[in-house]
Amino acid sequence: MKVAAIQMVSGTQRDDNLQAALALLEQAARDGVELAVLPEYFCLMGHKDTDKIALREADGNGVIQRFLSDAARALQMWIVGGTLPLQTATPDRVRNTTLVFDPSGACVARYDKIHLFYFDDGREQYHEGRVIEAGNTPVQFDLLARDGHRWRVGLSVCYDLRFPELYRAHASAGSDLLLVPSAFTHTTGQAHWEVLLRARAIENLAYVLAPAQGGLHENGRHTWGHSMLVDPWGMVLAQQDQGPGVVSGVLDVQRLRDVRTQLPALAHRVL
Repeated sequence: MKVAAIQMVSGTQRDDNLQAALALLEQAARDGVELAVLPEYFCLMGHKDTDKIALREADGNGVIQRFLSDAARALQMWIVGGTLPLQTATPDRVRNTTLVFDPSGACVARYDKIHLFYFDDGREQYHEGRVIEAGNTPVQFDLLARDGHRWRVGLSVCYDLRFPELYRAHASAGSDLLLVPSAFTHTTGQAHWEVLLRARAIENLAYVLAPAQGGLHENGRHTWGHSMLVDPWGMVLAQQDQGPGVVSGVLDVQRLRDVRTQLPALAHRVL
């Protein structure tokens, strides 16, 4: 199955970001991609954290959700909507939510980001907990590929990558592919992005597909990019450093089986 990580440099205007996302999704569809994954905050990289609140949508209804549904149906492709802000019971909070749409346009899975990013080195400061309400439940979904193979897919977002217990839960649930839509900062991404992605693939004997924001944004933020596809042995199969693009590759069922047979580490777990 051919998959793609969509890399973007999202700006402060929702509709402009949706147009940019659609162009990249159309490119992926022309290339024969069956599953395309957008990055975290694909619909908005605002001037301030509270800009997300103005764009929040009710679960099941809204401009961004209709965009994702319409694109999946029109392109006959599975689309994972990076993240978008969904309403909570608290007016000044949103959930940072990943939604999965199948080729009929139906929303088949929802994951609310569990781990909220905090970083302060004296020059840069990020504190997602000021605006975002954390989720608490790991989520997987099943994807039936065109060749008839069924893939179990585990969902995660950005800062989740630093918490291996989430991915172990996905492995315990039988996940073959782990998705990590992200907006890693340039500082943290340069230091940790690739090594963490490869570690999650290796320790869980699974493919990892990680679309990212990558470049200098309108709001002044600099994201690391380097969207990539990693195989279950930890090999980087495809990658793009900066700028918008489609990072694609093929998930090989036999490769997955061979690695898991040759080194059955998941069966050797004790704790």
